[in-house]
Amino acid sequence: MSPQSPSRTELSGALDSDLLPSLSRYGAGLKTGITSVAFWTAIILPFLHVPLLLSGLQRSSVQLAFVTLVALNVVAVLLGQPHRRSD
Repeated sequence: MSPQSPSRTELSGALDSDLLPSLSRYGAGLKTGITSVAFWTAIILPFLHVPLLLSGLQRSSVQLAFVTLVALNVVAVLLGQPHRRSD
């Protein structure tokens, strides 16, 4: 005889009861950490644009690096926007 495996609802109930308290406990801290890193990244990244602009955007590798940095900066601004906002 093989042991009976738990049903899907039993597994999801066990996951919900075990996982949700830890997610709620660490979720706020994780969100704060991500927004903090994104905020400061959005502040620092523009300083990396300056050397690329001063060297010129003639080469395709420099153009790709510049566009990538601008895209990362936009993402960092959007993710870091709620950092230390007092609503």
